[in-house]
Amino acid sequence: MVAHDIPRLLAFADVLAESARGAILPFFRSAHAIDHKGGDRFDPVTDADKAAEAAMRALIEREYPEHAILGEEYGARAGASGYQWVLDPIDGTRAFISGLTSWGVLIGLYFEGQPLIGVMDQPYLDERYRGWNAAANVTARGYTQAIRTRPCADLSQALASTTDPYLFHGAEADAFARVRNAAKLTRYGYDCYAYAMVAAGYLDCVIESGLKAFDIAALIPIIRGAGGDVVSWRGGDAAQGGQVLAVGDVALKPALLEMLGA
Repeated sequence: MVAHDIPRLLAFADVLAESARGAILPFFRSAHAIDHKGGDRFDPVTDADKAAEAAMRALIEREYPEHAILGEEYGARAGASGYQWVLDPIDGTRAFISGLTSWGVLIGLYFEGQPLIGVMDQPYLDERYRGWNAAANVTARGYTQAIRTRPCADLSQALASTTDPYLFHGAEADAFARVRNAAKLTRYGYDCYAYAMVAAGYLDCVIESGLKAFDIAALIPIIRGAGGDVVSWRGGDAAQGGQVLAVGDVALKPALLEMLGA
């Protein structure tokens, strides 16, 4: 059994988040270059994405040269340990370029492929959500407090979210429609911020598809640390992305998995 120095690793994740803040905020609601990564659907990347990931990678390479890195903008770097930092410098770039505040910096740390700690930082709102499977907290405008998911065992009372319902096609769209019709309310367009709201006890579930590891790595420890869970639509491991279900009250999981086709 490996003993992880969670306080030290979390403190370093905070350093990474601060470096990303410094790189990103000068670009937000300011003129900057926006490129299209390619494909049929507009997939933007900005100077802020690139600057933030480069800043975080440089710190990891200096402090933990034996750790692997996976980032959305600059890909994978192998390591000589079981640790891997998984970075999404701006999750929600479409919101970012629209001047909205539902984007965030995602910093996850895996050990042997499984989530260990996670940070979701929203620099403009000055909110930072941190999780380490055993607990979770938020620091907002200088004040830190523990966060917990809320009880909600009945889907008819649940507040659900997904980033974009038009990302679902065919059987996936039918599955999401079943959840949307059963839930009390469904909200759209919040990217990683919706997961933070599940952990903080304001939303009850998030349903997504087509995720990459860097979209979810940071969010799993936050939600689990707050008392919820993140699984695949089949109830299995969601650490590498794909079809993902996040729940605040684990009692919701059986009904949701049945609707999603588990």
